[in-house]
Amino acid sequence: MAAETRVTENCAVENGVCSSESVSGAEDVWSGNLSDASSADHLVVMVHGILGSSSDWKFGAEQFVRILPDKVFVHCSERNMAKLTLDGVDVMGERLAAEVLEVIKQKPGLRKISFVAHSVGGLVARYAIGRLFRPHRREKSEDLLPNSCEEESKSSIGGLEPMNFITVATPHLGSRGNKQVPFLFGVPVFEKVAGLFVHWIFKKTGRHLFLTDDDGGKPPLLKRMVEDYGELYFMSALGSFKRRVVYSNVGYDHIVGWRTSSIRRNSELPKWDDSLNEKYPHIVYEEHCKAYDVEQNEPTVTGDDGTDELEVFHWTEFFRGACDWLITCIMGKDRCQFP
Repeated sequence: MAAETRVTENCAVENGVCSSESVSGAEDVWSGNLSDASSADHLVVMVHGILGSSSDWKFGAEQFVRILPDKVFVHCSERNMAKLTLDGVDVMGERLAAEVLEVIKQKPGLRKISFVAHSVGGLVARYAIGRLFRPHRREKSEDLLPNSCEEESKSSIGGLEPMNFITVATPHLGSRGNKQVPFLFGVPVFEKVAGLFVHWIFKKTGRHLFLTDDDGGKPPLLKRMVEDYGELYFMSALGSFKRRVVYSNVGYDHIVGWRTSSIRRNSELPKWDDSLNEKYPHIVYEEHCKAYDVEQNEPTVTGDDGTDELEVFHWTEFFRGACDWLITCIMGKDRCQFP
């Protein structure tokens, strides 16, 4: 059956899904049913990877709306497209944060927010939520009674309730170290040379990925992002989301190794099966992390490949302390399917 497509004043409607593209390139997707669209209060922000564009996520955005037409309004980010992805994780994160605030301002009915990000976009989204986070606080309000009462203000992301934070093949530990970038074949000489020259191609973003940036004597940005740093609440923001998921390709991904995208040391990489179930044949391993007493585990400064892995400890310290964290590894030969 041929797809039904029609164009209205504000959007193009295809099979019940309405989409519009702004002059700057942003893709917004929502239900073509007026009743469903008016009740959707959940903003889903989708962030592309390096040298990507908002159209990279268009298919995924349409699937979200088809499945949850009365729940979600999907925004595919456009502020960091193409060569702008070379400007650095921090610069891109600030742009994304400003973009999200603009969307929220234009849609006053929004109440919840989720992020779905691919590759470097996951780092950009992590930076952006660190900027957008507003911590939980208690405020006293005076009333006619002699006693004052305390009103609680929950932590939020841009004033919205944080729900899901999902990354797909994101180099959370950067690209420095053995087998972090698969197409370098795990050859130490190649990996060291890449770290010296990557900024020639990928500019400031390359420095961030290989942890060679030096911002006025500060630690590399990715190391700063493993905790709250100054006015940026990187880890508090992550902790505010009800569900946090990382997807990692165990094979066929030549750019992002599954150690950095699943946040593990080499010695912690699990064995995986051909498939866990028939419904999602691409999923070969799934793990729900269990809470544990971090104080009983001393940080490991040097990894099994001789590289500095302090950032691995900080990440696992946070992840394992969060019972709802899910690490899922995807077999690269199959394309991701949306549940």
